[in-house]
Amino acid sequence: MVGEATNLSSEDLNLCFEKMMMAGAGADRAGGVKMDGVVITEWKDIPMELLLRILSLVDEPTVIVASGVCSGWRDAICLGLTHLSLSWCKNNMNNLVLSLAPKLTKLQTLVLRQDKPQLEDNAVEAIANSCHDLQDLDLSKSFKLSDRSLYALAHGCPNLTRLNISGCTSFSDHALAYLCGFCRKLKILNLCGCVKAATDYALQLQSLNLGWCEDVGDVGVMNLAYGCPDLRSLDLCGCVCITDDSVIALANGCPHLRSLGLYYCRNITDRAIYSLAQSGVKNKPGIWESMKGRYDEEGLQSLNISQCTALTPPAVQALCDTFPALHTCSGRHSLVMSGCLNLTSVHCVCAGQSHRTASFIPHPAH
Repeated sequence: MVGEATNLSSEDLNLCFEKMMMAGAGADRAGGVKMDGVVITEWKDIPMELLLRILSLVDEPTVIVASGVCSGWRDAICLGLTHLSLSWCKNNMNNLVLSLAPKLTKLQTLVLRQDKPQLEDNAVEAIANSCHDLQDLDLSKSFKLSDRSLYALAHGCPNLTRLNISGCTSFSDHALAYLCGFCRKLKILNLCGCVKAATDYALQLQSLNLGWCEDVGDVGVMNLAYGCPDLRSLDLCGCVCITDDSVIALANGCPHLRSLGLYYCRNITDRAIYSLAQSGVKNKPGIWESMKGRYDEEGLQSLNISQCTALTPPAVQALCDTFPALHTCSGRHSLVMSGCLNLTSVHCVCAGQSHRTASFIPHPAH
């Protein structure tokens, strides 16, 4: 058995199976379980629909063990399993992926997050060779992977829409650009910590995490802004080279931007913040008239400007006034300003509403 996350034997699985059949289909006291007029007494009698139903009830380690019990289970996994996480496997994940990948031809989501590096290029190549319907792949902390993996995914998984390669420090920018050239449906990419892969290039994305990619500068962000008008979420935390020009480009080129992380981007000044505020007025001229409880769906909803110490209260307050979904009040904090001691006077619309409400409370006569 590959991996040590489960110690189930065939006998244990048989017992679990019997219990699940009784719960799922109803027990027949005469022996077996009836389904559509057929009494099920052995593995070979189980309809595919029931096998798939049982698969949805058990945990992933059990599914892996079950794939080797009989051909019925193996076929059910091949035909019915679309989502799988192997993050529970603390050892031998690479061998486990090599053995499973040829069976998982219908897989759409695969999570291979690791606490310690196990996965190697040959496992990713096996995934690319068999899992052509894959849409969501998590390879975070796969320190052993090289550009070979990205090239394999580019050719074998054209339907990828979401990819997490955070912490994969060996990937190059050329291999990443190659992948994006083939995977045209890719919309969400997590590159946090990918110091070699994240350089100045344009990607057609809706969500991008470039946290602590210090080689990213204004050229890359500006290209991204003008090349990705549908961008919704961008994390630039720790990208110390960017300046106001990057934020201005985002304000002008990405009207659907909802979340922006600028933590520790100390070159950002009021000029950038005012440009964001002005874009809100320009893109939503009737925002105040059309609020009516719906403004949380419009404009910026999340902004992190922690440690951006050059910012002043008037600029940040103007941004809050433009985007009512940015909250500084307790419990909501969608505007994060940690380390900006000069911004303590900035308040969201909730504080203003509370003040107005309090002013209308009648005082008892003395």
